[in-house]
Amino acid sequence: MEYVESKLNFADHLVPVSGGTSPSVAVTGTKFDRFKGLSMVLLGAVLWGVSGTVAQVLFQRDGLNPGWLVAVRMSVSGLLLLAGSCVKSGPRQVLAVWKDRRDAGRLILFGIVGLLGVQYSYFASIRYGNAATGTILQYMGPVFITVYGAWRSRRMPSAGQVLSAFLALVGALLLVTDGDFHSFSVAPLAVLWGIVSAITVAFYSLYPQHLLRRYGAAATVGWAMLIGGVGMSFVTPPWHFTGHYTLGTWGLIGFVVVFGTLIAFYVYIASLKYISAFEASVLSCGEPLSAAIIAVACLHVQMGALAMLGGVCVLVTVILLARQPAESR
Repeated sequence: MEYVESKLNFADHLVPVSGGTSPSVAVTGTKFDRFKGLSMVLLGAVLWGVSGTVAQVLFQRDGLNPGWLVAVRMSVSGLLLLAGSCVKSGPRQVLAVWKDRRDAGRLILFGIVGLLGVQYSYFASIRYGNAATGTILQYMGPVFITVYGAWRSRRMPSAGQVLSAFLALVGALLLVTDGDFHSFSVAPLAVLWGIVSAITVAFYSLYPQHLLRRYGAAATVGWAMLIGGVGMSFVTPPWHFTGHYTLGTWGLIGFVVVFGTLIAFYVYIASLKYISAFEASVLSCGEPLSAAIIAVACLHVQMGALAMLGGVCVLVTVILLARQPAESR
């Protein structure tokens, strides 16, 4: 990691969107591409929300260790993505990133700090606080992206960016707490890890653009997932099983791996070809909305008026971003 820290310059590989304050890749400008990018992020958010509910069942009913699930979901997802990329593009293209020392360093940094970092810090925030604390603080990610974009471009954020970030944060807050702010823990370690989680969300939204352009989303995300999974295995080895395992348990684990990790992270990262990192991070606020809908529909959880208002805020955010022209990003 000393090589990574001394050689990599985060800011050198972020390309600001023309006319806006959010750093992103060179985004194509057609309406169809924009619609495609927005749809991909929303799909990822929905899958994250559903998999969160599934993971809750695995933790509470079957007694699985969260660290074990993170290690397994990342490692298996990474291997599946790399296998698919080998079939599509050939092993030479998949292994190409390791022939360039700087790109290999970038990939390791992305896998450890970005993908593993966001999951570990999120669970740590929940451990020292609760789910409401971890979720709300994590959704400060768009704020950090906006601040970085304004600093990088030497421009103040647009009114649309500020409004979108505000509505996303308020919507997530109401969805998670339903107005009961006593459930929002302010334990110092919970806040610290929650802020780290938000920073890592911003990092993995902004950082991998050079890798995506050169090696493609499948190989980049696949290697990063595998690196993060291997890193987590040193903390919670996948071969150390805990809990009760039935056929249904393995089915739910398979859902979390394939839909809640492999597809969800892939479509989110791949969407950065078409929309800005700011938009992608803001639209990920659809995760608590989808989780709330699943909880109401499948777990018969009551959804209060303020939680429904939070859902409306999230939907308004989506509409605002969808109607916003590409030039204003």
